[in-house]
Amino acid sequence: MTCYFRHLRAVFEEAGISVTKENRKKIDETIHDIVGVDYKNCSETWKQVKDIMKDDESREAFILKLRNSTSNL
Repeated sequence: MTCYFRHLRAVFEEAGISVTKENRKKIDETIHDIVGVDYKNCSETWKQVKDIMKDDESREAFILKLRNSTSNL
């Protein structure tokens, strides 16, 4: 789980998300939902996230979705 989190530190900062032991799983599940990959398929999720990060507009949309989906954590 969360094999790609270390690569997303800047994204989490931009989204205003503080990753903790308590919310890590929920954030991971949320990312899987956003990219449309079954939970715990880390490799495919990271592949999708990397593709999203290549385009500024897609990156911003991803950050907004992540921020909105985790605002109650």
